Amino acid sequence: MIIPEEGIVDLGIGFPHQSIEEKKATYDFFRPLLKDKQSREEFEFPAEYMFKDVPDVVSPDVDVVEWVVAKMDEFHIQQAMTGMSEAGIRAKREHPGRFHLMCRADPNDGLETLRALDKAKAEHDIKAAMTFPSGTFPQVAVNDKKMYPIYMKCVELGIPICINGGIVGPRMPSWPQLVEHFDEVLYDFPELTMVMMHGGEPWTALAVKLMLKWPGLHYMTSAFAPKHYPKDIINYANSRGSEKIMYCGYFPAGLSLERQFRDMPNVAFNPGVWPKFLRENAIRVFKLDQPASTTLTSGATA
Repeated sequence: MIIPEEGIVDLGIGFPHQSIEEKKATYDFFRPLLKDKQSREEFEFPAEYMFKDVPDVVSPDVDVVEWVVAKMDEFHIQQAMTGMSEAGIRAKREHPGRFHLMCRADPNDGLETLRALDKAKAEHDIKAAMTFPSGTFPQVAVNDKKMYPIYMKCVELGIPICINGGIVGPRMPSWPQLVEHFDEVLYDFPELTMVMMHGGEPWTALAVKLMLKWPGLHYMTSAFAPKHYPKDIINYANSRGSEKIMYCGYFPAGLSLERQFRDMPNVAFNPGVWPKFLRENAIRVFKLDQPASTTLTSGATA
C-alpha cells in the first residue's frame, strides 16, 4: 500500500454516539421497515449481525469532533466526507478544508428535499447528495420516478449522488437497490455523476459492466473491510477502472480505522492504483478543494 504524500481522502467518516440510546435513535428513520424481533429489539444497530467491535460509542465527556480528527491524523487521512449532523457541520467549521458535507435526500419528501439540497449547497457547500433506497419509508427504488427530481437537482448543483447498490445489510427488502436499476437512470441522466455505495453485491460483475458503459458511474468501498473488497472491483481497478474506484472507510459506524489499515496492505491493487483509490479520484469526482493548511508534510508507505 502506498499512502499519497498529501494524505488520504476518506469518503465516509462519521462521529461516535455518546450513549446506546442515541445510537439506536439514529436508525429510527427506517425502523418501521424492520419485522424480525432481533432487529427491532435486540440489536444496537440493524446490521449488527454483520459487524464486530463497532467503535461508535464513546463517553459523554468526549469531544467527538476532536476524537475523530485525532484518528484521522493517526491514519494520514487529510480530508473526509461526512453527513450533515450537528457534529459534521461543526467539524467543517472548526477544521476548514478537512471535512466536506453530504446531504441526505429522501425522495418521499418531494419538494422539501429539493429545497433542502438548495439550502445545503448555499449554506454549507455540500459536495454530494446521498440516498439509501432500501432504507426509505416507504421504499423507493434507484430507478423510481420519485428519484428523478433528486437526480435533476444534483445535475443542476453540480454534485454527485451517492446511492446504495446491492443486497441491503439490515433485514429489509433489497429490490430497491438492484444494480440493474442504475442502467436506466444513467441512460436518462447522461450528465449525472453517480457513486455506488455499500458494495453492489452479489452483482459486482454487472456493476463493472455498467461503469465501463456509463462515464458518470463510480464506486466507493463503503461498509467493506479491505479483505472483503469484491474481486471484480479489484480486477477492474487494476485494468480499465483505475479512475472509478474510491476509498470509503465507514468509520466509526461499522469499522475501525485500525481494521481498515491493518487489512489494506493485503489488497492486490497495482502500485499505480493506490494514489487514485486513496485520494485523486475523490478529489476529482467530488470537486474537493485542497487548502495548503491541511496538507500533510510527509507521505508513508506500508
